[in-house]
Amino acid sequence: MAKVIVYSTNTCPHCVAAKDYLKLNNVEYEEKNVQTDMEARKELMAKGHMGVPVLVIDDEEVVGFDKARIDQLLGL
Repeated sequence: MAKVIVYSTNTCPHCVAAKDYLKLNNVEYEEKNVQTDMEARKELMAKGHMGVPVLVIDDEEVVGFDKARIDQLLGL
């Protein structure tokens, strides 16, 4: 199973959609809330991103809720 991390905030509708999509497909993920977790925010910025959602699937980064790319990386 792929390791999935979702960088998100409390108020991001695309983050909610991405997490709901993962749940719908029974994909376990770790959520890192950059709004409340300063370490997570630093990690995300170190990757060169300022916006959310950013999904890291194994070592591949998916910026935004890109369903096609998520499906491709997870084999859905």
